Amino acid sequence: MHGDADEAVEELYRSDWGRIVAALIRLVGDFEIAEEAAQEAFTASVQQWRISGVPEFPRAWIIQTARHKAIDTIRRRALFNEKLNLYAHELGEASEVPDYDDAEIADERLRLIFTCCHPALGPEAQVALTLRTLGGLETEDIARAFLVPPATMAQRLVRAKRKIRDAGIPYVVPGTSEIAERLDAVLAVIYLVFNEGYAATRGGTLVRTDLCTEAIRLGRLVRALMTPPSAEATGLLALMLLHDSRREARLDANGDLVILDEQDRSRWDRRQIAEALPLAAEALRDGPGPYALQASIAAMHCRAEEAEDTDWIEILRLYDVLERLQPTPIVSLNRAVAVAMAHGPRPALAIMDRLAAEGGLDKYHLLHSARADLLRRSGLSAEAADAYARALALVSNNSERRFLERRLRDVQSLQTKNDA
Repeated sequence: MHGDADEAVEELYRSDWGRIVAALIRLVGDFEIAEEAAQEAFTASVQQWRISGVPEFPRAWIIQTARHKAIDTIRRRALFNEKLNLYAHELGEASEVPDYDDAEIADERLRLIFTCCHPALGPEAQVALTLRTLGGLETEDIARAFLVPPATMAQRLVRAKRKIRDAGIPYVVPGTSEIAERLDAVLAVIYLVFNEGYAATRGGTLVRTDLCTEAIRLGRLVRALMTPPSAEATGLLALMLLHDSRREARLDANGDLVILDEQDRSRWDRRQIAEALPLAAEALRDGPGPYALQASIAAMHCRAEEAEDTDWIEILRLYDVLERLQPTPIVSLNRAVAVAMAHGPRPALAIMDRLAAEGGLDKYHLLHSARADLLRRSGLSAEAADAYARALALVSNNSERRFLERRLRDVQSLQTKNDA
C-alpha cells in the first residue's frame, strides 16, 4: 500500500506540478502562497494516501487540499486580512471536486508563462521562475541549467516571486501589442521545459514525455496567438516536433540511451516529421532566427535515411550562422561536434578544450562525454577513459550514467589490450 501511494504521489508531482500551481496562482494571486500550499498538500497526500489509498482524482485532491491550506495561510497573514472573505468565497469549501479539464489547465499555464515573463523581471529570472513553477524543477537543477550555484538561483527565484507580488503584475495573457516584447522569454521557457523532458536532469529515465508533450502544446498555443505567426515561434514548434519524433528510438528495451547514429530510424515518428518539415522551412524563410536555424539542423538529421547519409557540411554551415547569432558555449559545443563529423576530430577537440578552459563548460558533463567520444574515435583510449570518468563524475541522470559506464568499460578494455 505504501509503495503504491508513494509512487502515485511522485508521478503526480512530476506530471502535474505546473498544472496545480498554475490553478492555485489564479485563485490566490500570490506565487509564494500557491507554491507553499501545493508543497503542503503533496506532503499531506503521502500520509493520507498510505492510509486511505489513492483517490479517484488525485490531482483534484491535491488542488482541493492546497485550497484549504492556502486559506489557512491567508488567515495567518495580517496583510491578507482584507482579502480573506473574497478568497474564502472564491476557493470554496466543496466536499467533492471533479478532475480538471486539460484545455482549461493549459490556458492557466499559458497565463503563468506570460506572468513569469513580464518585462519587469530580468531574462534569467523569467526563465528560472517558470521552470520552477511550471515544470516543477528543483532549484539545484535550474541552477545547473544556468551554470550558477544553487544558492544564487534560490535568491533569484525568491526575488522574482516577490517582485511579481509587490508590483501587482497581472496573471493574464497580455494583449497582442505586449506579446512581442515577452515572446523571446516565453519561447526560451518553453524550450527549456521541453529540454528537461527530452533529457531529464536527474532520475532513472532519460525522457519525461509529460514535459515534452506539455512544451509542444504550449508552443502551439503561443504560435496561434500572433497573426501571422512569429517565425521564431514556428521554428521552435518545428524544432520540438522534430526532436520529439525520435523519442521511441532514443532508449533501448532496458531504458538505456541510444545515440543518434545508432538509432533505429524506422521507429521515428514520420507523421510528426512530415508536420514539422514545412514549419521548419517556413521559419527559416522568414528568419533566420536561432530556433529556425536549429529546426533546420534537426530537419537535416530527420531527412537522412541512414546516419551516413547526413549532410554534415550543410549542418556545419547552419551552425556557423547560428553561432554568429547566438554565440553561447552550448552552441559552440554543438558546432564542434559538426566540425568533427565534417572535418575530423582534431579541430573539434581544439574547440572543446577551449570551451572547457574559457567557456565555463568544464562542469558540463556533455562536453566531457562528447570530447571522450572524439578521443575514442581517434584511438586515444587512455585520454578517452579520463574524459568518460570526468563526465561520469558530473552526470546526474541514471540512463546517461549507464551509457557512459559502458563506454568507459569499452575504452578501458581496449587500452588493456593495447598495453598487452
